[in-house]
Amino acid sequence: MKPAFPASDIIEKLEETHFKTAFGKIPVEKRERILRTAAKEFAKRGFSSANINVIAKTAGISIGSMYNYFASKETLFLTLNDLSYHLIEAILDATDLEEGTLFDKFERLLRAVQVYARLYPEFNQIYQELTSEGLSHLSCQLSGKLETVTAHYYRSLLREARDTGLIASDVDEFTAAFCMDNILVMLQYAYSSEYYSQRMKIFAGEDALENDEKMIQGIMTFIRRALGHQEA
Repeated sequence: MKPAFPASDIIEKLEETHFKTAFGKIPVEKRERILRTAAKEFAKRGFSSANINVIAKTAGISIGSMYNYFASKETLFLTLNDLSYHLIEAILDATDLEEGTLFDKFERLLRAVQVYARLYPEFNQIYQELTSEGLSHLSCQLSGKLETVTAHYYRSLLREARDTGLIASDVDEFTAAFCMDNILVMLQYAYSSEYYSQRMKIFAGEDALENDEKMIQGIMTFIRRALGHQEA
């Protein structure tokens, strides 16, 4: 699947939280070019080594214009994280998470992760960067926005499945939610990071990256058995 960048309508959803008013007034195609360039620079070099002068030059704008749009490298990075949130939101909106059981919904999430990770590898690499100690001052601020919503969603699904007898009665929804989300995170890393790609091959086989269905079915079998799935 050829990597793509977000459509203009997603970029236009960005609120003026971290960037300056001037950035929101320039043509969306120019905003896209700047953010695409910045995403590649941060993904390649990490936050500390990324150079805002290089980003400006590669995007074809002056450094003065860049600082007219963003107060600092950090606010540019935070804008990219906002964009990443909207990208995930758009993919989840296109995924049916209403119908079916816990297992139906989790399988759809796995498939959505495969799509997202291949379309937007730079954003997965930026997310990995966010988990480093070097950006610990931003971690609490940024993790709470998405992670809390996701945690509540998993726990709700697990409680319902437990109450209806679909899974074992002694399943702790907090621990189970943590484990399920870790599977999703590791899966998205595997499709966008060379290190995690090789790690996936070591653990799951040389064909793991190419055989998406094998990975989906293998994970779903594991999840069902781990949660004590009760066959109807």
